[in-house]
Amino acid sequence: MSQLIKHRVIAADRWTVVRDAQTVADLPDGQAVIVPLAYWRAWRAALIARGEVGVWLAAEDDPSGLAEDIARLPVIAVHFEVFSDGRGYSIGRLLRERYGFRGELRAIGDVLRDQLYYLSQCGFDAFVIRADRNPAEALAGLRDFSDGYQLSNLRTPWFRRRADSAGTRDTGCSCP
Repeated sequence: MSQLIKHRVIAADRWTVVRDAQTVADLPDGQAVIVPLAYWRAWRAALIARGEVGVWLAAEDDPSGLAEDIARLPVIAVHFEVFSDGRGYSIGRLLRERYGFRGELRAIGDVLRDQLYYLSQCGFDAFVIRADRNPAEALAGLRDFSDGYQLSNLRTPWFRRRADSAGTRDTGCSCP
C-alpha cells in the first residue's frame, strides 16, 4: 500500500486515484476511489450509490462544479501537473473558504517538499509525494517555516507585530 502525509504524519493511503475508466463497472471493487471531476459529473448517481468516492480536480477545473456536493465528499484531491503550476493553491483555498469543504483536501501529482508548508497554508491536509521522493524526508517541509507571511494568513502584519512588541507603533515607513 502506498503512503502519504496526512495530518502531519506518514500514513497508509487507502484511496485509489482513478485516471482511466470507461464505466463505473471498471472501477476497482471494494476500494475507496478518487475519480476525475468529469467522471463525477457523468456518473454522479452511480458513484454515490457505490460509496467511498472522492473527486480529483485538475488545475483547469472549476471547483464550483462540486459546490452542491461538498458535504457528501470525504476527500477532494487537487492534481498538480507540474511543480511550478500554482493554480491548485487557489483551488484549495476556494474549496475551504468559499465552498466550506471540511473533508480531506489532498495534493497529488508533482508534489514536493518545497510546496508542503504553503499548501498547508491554503487548507491542504494530505499530500501524496511524487513517487521518486521520500515522504519521510518531505514531511520535514511542513516545519520549514514557523509562521506564514502571506497577508491573507496574518491577522496582524509582521511590521505591526514588531512594533507592538517593542511598545512603539511602526507605520512601515522609514521616513524621517
